[in-house]
Amino acid sequence: MATISDVAARAGVSTATVSRALNGKSTVDPALVAKVQQAAAELGYQPNGLARNLRRQETAVLALIISDVENPFFTSIARGVEDVAQTSGYSVVLCNSDENADKERRYLDVAVQERVAGVVLSPTGTETDVAVLTGRGTPVVAVDRPLAGGTGDQVLVDTRRAAREATGHLLGHGYRRVACVTGPSGVRTADDRLAGYRDAVVGVHDEVVRRAEYKAAGARRATLDLLDADPGTDALLVANSTMAIGVLEALAERGLRPGRDVGVVAFDDAPWATLIDPPLTVVAQPAYEIGAEAARLLLARIADNTRGPTATLLDARLIERGSSVQSS
Repeated sequence: MATISDVAARAGVSTATVSRALNGKSTVDPALVAKVQQAAAELGYQPNGLARNLRRQETAVLALIISDVENPFFTSIARGVEDVAQTSGYSVVLCNSDENADKERRYLDVAVQERVAGVVLSPTGTETDVAVLTGRGTPVVAVDRPLAGGTGDQVLVDTRRAAREATGHLLGHGYRRVACVTGPSGVRTADDRLAGYRDAVVGVHDEVVRRAEYKAAGARRATLDLLDADPGTDALLVANSTMAIGVLEALAERGLRPGRDVGVVAFDDAPWATLIDPPLTVVAQPAYEIGAEAARLLLARIADNTRGPTATLLDARLIERGSSVQSS
């Protein structure tokens, strides 16, 4: 394997000149740069990335810590982050916290140990603490859910408004008693979607709510319990697409068909949403745009960590399909 000394010998320059030339220093004569680059190419020389990173005190790597790698919403965010990062010469390491605060803390520690240039984070809850990163000047951008206090750069979606509109959509299509199946208390998205639901049903009927983990199994159990306790429920607002799977399983177990017996609207336009019968009405969030914007904010923060925080609020849109339209 060729060394920097081998490149210097072939180019007829010092090792210091090789280092400056390959690192883009403007003090090196362009003719010498070309000579060094030619020698490096002929020898197949690869710079020592680890040594370079130690000198820089960071790597050209971003960490993306998401809440659930199995949820298509988060994989779309990941794609947005990666596409923007790659065009700027950064790689992305994907970490799955699995809605587990302990795993999240371990990944934050790893991000520090590996000297990543910045972190895009979907916090597990209000207790997420990024002081281990901010203490050493590592930029952080929160996505989907804000950090405690709503501080720092963040890219969020106005899901309270979207939940209010989705619930109003169900009421407007003749459903008389809408329930909400949402995520755990203290998770901002779960609380916001519940708040939007409450905004819509106040003065119409009393609220019918079940909370569960953001997983299919929990949503299935919660829906079965809801149907037993409140048999008058004829429509459901579901907090995400993973939970929607459990809700649909529960309805099938009870012989209830979406759109005919029970109206259903779920957050996130999962790839399977149009493949079921009837197709699922969804609140589509701009997941890819969330990731892309978060990466742009993070790269800007890496370039200038003195500027003020930026909060970006994106809109979701209701896509009406058969599961929310009463049919015979």
